[in-house]
Formats: sequence, structure tokens, C-alpha cells
Amino acid sequence: MIEIFKAILFGIVEGITEWLPISSTGHMILLDEFINLSVSENFYELFQVVIQLGAILAVVVIYFKSLFPWGFGKSKDETKNTLNLWGKILVACVPAAIIGLLLDDWIDAHFYNSVVVSIALIVYGILFIIIENKNIGSRSTKEVNKITYKQALQVGIFQLLALIPGTSRSGSTIIGGLLIGLERSVAAEFTFFLAIPVMAGASLLKLAKYILKVGFVFSGLELGILIVGCIVAFIVSMFVIKFLINYIRKHDFKVFGYYRIVLGILVLLYFLILK
Repeated sequence: MIEIFKAILFGIVEGITEWLPISSTGHMILLDEFINLSVSENFYELFQVVIQLGAILAVVVIYFKSLFPWGFGKSKDETKNTLNLWGKILVACVPAAIIGLLLDDWIDAHFYNSVVVSIALIVYGILFIIIENKNIGSRSTKEVNKITYKQALQVGIFQLLALIPGTSRSGSTIIGGLLIGLERSVAAEFTFFLAIPVMAGASLLKLAKYILKVGFVFSGLELGILIVGCIVAFIVSMFVIKFLINYIRKHDFKVFGYYRIVLGILVLLYFLILK
């Protein structure tokens, strides 16, 4: 029961930090430091990625009508627009898919550490504050369907920065979206949509690696941890996604920038001085 309770905490943290631009990796490192799951290293790596599937499902449920091309009384033009949106989502995923597949293990080996995560948290926190203070970008694209293929590819290139732990996938794509002229809510929604193929692909990749190393074998406890973590991440994500969209209609991203800087400093101090 203690391990299941830990899985619940991990699911809560995943559901919150995956969508807010504050780095789920940084929070997971800290959580793992204080609340360590009693599982193998291979399984923990799998668990970290697989609980993201619960978070992805929340996006699918909330935006199902927008993302599903058919039904819901959609006209031919609306169906065409939805399919066109999926084309842009897939275009935006190409850079990360190529580089991620090629460098996944290398990046984990060289960049997955507290110093890199701390620096990324601080640097991107500063960027958020600068961008919002200077009101950089025209913010001329006010609807997701108005995003061009060029803009989609540009957001996808910014998403490459998220391969560095601590950067935050949502943080990278939102910053990129703001810089190329997307409204805050548009940048956030497109980030949510990108998460579906990106995070699903990452989960499948980690699952394949786990199966090759260990085989498709899970104990009852491990299976319970995976299921509970996914369900909790899904429920929490439903609330957080709705909160973020409502929040940024009236506020900017500076509060997340300040939070990242404080968290980055705390992580750095803890691992370099206190530990």
C-alpha cells in the first residue's frame, strides 16, 4: 500500500507539471529523491514515461471534438480543417522524432542530472519573464486552425530544446509559439495537441526498450503502480489543463518564470551543497 500511495503522489506531480511550463523532469527528480519507489531502475524509467499516457488521455478527452475529424455535425470544411490541423501537428513532431530517436540514450546519459536540470529551469524561467515584459512577438495568430505549416515546423524546432531535461516540453513550445506570433492560449493548446503523438511515441519507445531488456513481465505490484499512476495523472491533468487555459486568458506566463527560477536554485543548492 505504501508503494501504491507513492504512485499516487507521482501521478499527481506528473498531472500538474506536464502541462504547466515548469518542467516535469525537475519535479520528478526532487520527488524521487524524497519519495523513492521501491522498484528496479529499468521499471522506474518505464513508469516515468508510461504515466504520461494518463496525462495524454486527458487532452484527448477534453479536445476530442476538436481533434476528431468526423462526427459532431461537422461540415466537410470543418473535417478538412481538422485533418489539416493534424497535418500541422505531425509536421511539428518531425524534428523531435528524428533527433529524439537518434540521441535518446546519449541525452539521458549526459544531460539527465541535477545541474543541467537546475540551469534549464533557471534559464527558461528568465526567458519567460523577458518575453512577457517586452511583449515580444506580434501575437497575431489567434486561433489554432490559423497556424501555418511554417509556424508548426518552427514550434517543432523549439520542441527540440525539450530534449534537455529540465527545459520542459510545454515550456519550450510555448516560448517558441510566443516568439513566432501565437496568442498565449493558441500556443498552449497547440502544445497540448503536440503532446499526443510526442508523448505516446516516447512511451512506446521506453516500453520497447524495457521489453528488450527485461521482457514483458510485471509483478502484481508493478502493474498496480503503473495503473494507479496513469489514472491519477489523467484525473489531475483534466483539472490542470482547464485551469491553465482559463488562467492565461487573463494572465501572462511570468509567474511560471519566477517559479522556475526559485525551483532551479533550490534544486541546485540541494544537490550541490546540502546533499
